[in-house]
Amino acid sequence: MKVFSEALVAQACREMSVADLSTATIGEVLLVAQYLEQKTGIPFIRMDQGSPGLPINAYGVAAEKRALDSGIGSQYPAAAGVPELKEAASRFIKAFIDVEVSPRSCVPTTGSVAASFGSFIACTQRIPGKDKVLFIDPGFPIQKSQLRMLGIEWYEFDIYPYRGAARLEPKLEEMLAPGDVAAIVYSNPNNPAWICLEEDELEVIGRLATKHDVVVMEDLAYFCMDYRRDLGQPFQAPFLPTVARYTDNYILMLSASKIFSYAGQRIALACISDVLYERQFPALAARYHDAGVFGVTLTAAILYMITSGCTATTQYAYAEMLNLSCEGKINFVEDTREYEHRARRMKEIFVRHGFDVVYDHDVTRPVGDGFFFTLGYGSLSGEQLLLELMYYGVSSICLSTTGSLRKGVRACVSRMREDLYPVLEARMAAFEADHPKD
Repeated sequence: MKVFSEALVAQACREMSVADLSTATIGEVLLVAQYLEQKTGIPFIRMDQGSPGLPINAYGVAAEKRALDSGIGSQYPAAAGVPELKEAASRFIKAFIDVEVSPRSCVPTTGSVAASFGSFIACTQRIPGKDKVLFIDPGFPIQKSQLRMLGIEWYEFDIYPYRGAARLEPKLEEMLAPGDVAAIVYSNPNNPAWICLEEDELEVIGRLATKHDVVVMEDLAYFCMDYRRDLGQPFQAPFLPTVARYTDNYILMLSASKIFSYAGQRIALACISDVLYERQFPALAARYHDAGVFGVTLTAAILYMITSGCTATTQYAYAEMLNLSCEGKINFVEDTREYEHRARRMKEIFVRHGFDVVYDHDVTRPVGDGFFFTLGYGSLSGEQLLLELMYYGVSSICLSTTGSLRKGVRACVSRMREDLYPVLEARMAAFEADHPKD
């Protein structure tokens, strides 16, 4: 039996000005779910927005309070960031990735959304004729929304049929051969599928990025959260897989939002390879009337125009958390492992009631459990499944909005609570009864 009637869901869409729920954005789905909860008092199983669901890191809070008490709030922060954060970022990258990036090349941003926004601008303006972006999908829908705002065109392909170096290389070569791609974007672990690119795939991406002079924007929002391996020991193998081992054309985007549950303070880093940071581009010099040094232009002429720098106190908080992680006093991998437990329990309920995990394997092993997973059901399209789940009090987003060609929805585990597991069980039992498979 449905929890919400079709008429009530339609009313919620009208009230929230959502034209088509089946292709709605994350924010639109969130609005409809909130409306229905407030209207009826019936709780939703919220699998839409990927907002952290764990307590904020206390070390960061204490450091931020100390910074504010010191009086730094009366001064504008430098666009390039406070030295303490830049040095901590360089150390953190060495500790967990085993890659050298100088403090100068580690630039704080107001969340990774600002990092990608500014990087898109710099990458597509640096060389005339190289002005498009290639998404290795599925991916974060907001990044394509940013390109719409900027008027930048993009290409995309779903990686599902191209996993492994042997299949990925010819596809990537085909996409890069015309010469108009400025940047490649992907997340690892992946939002929404939680797949993880493996070393041989990253080697292909890095090698072809060098060959075609393309910047790889590697979104590491879920840094080291592939719980299948212990990536949380500083300065010890195994280290995080990254394209940075295979090319000098990269920007690593590191966010405090998920690994430290520091989302509300909007702090992240764009860590640029030292080689790329120092490269000079005449097109940037002509546009911005500066020396055209990539890292300097990105920092001072682009990111500063977007946010005027990052709040100083959050930079000190981030620096403290990064340093304590390097010292082994914070184990952010273990601190966030609750997401793994939630995903495993939720998947079990869905699968037992007839659902399938859509992106179920990496190249050599089953996909791990973490912040996201993907669901399909029988012959239902992703758009149909999203809508049907809403009637049963479960909100999600359609995979088609992420560039996926697979039928299904994305599920986020961050808002799951202990008291909601029996609710999810009952609702999915009703869903299965109402949707018998052929």
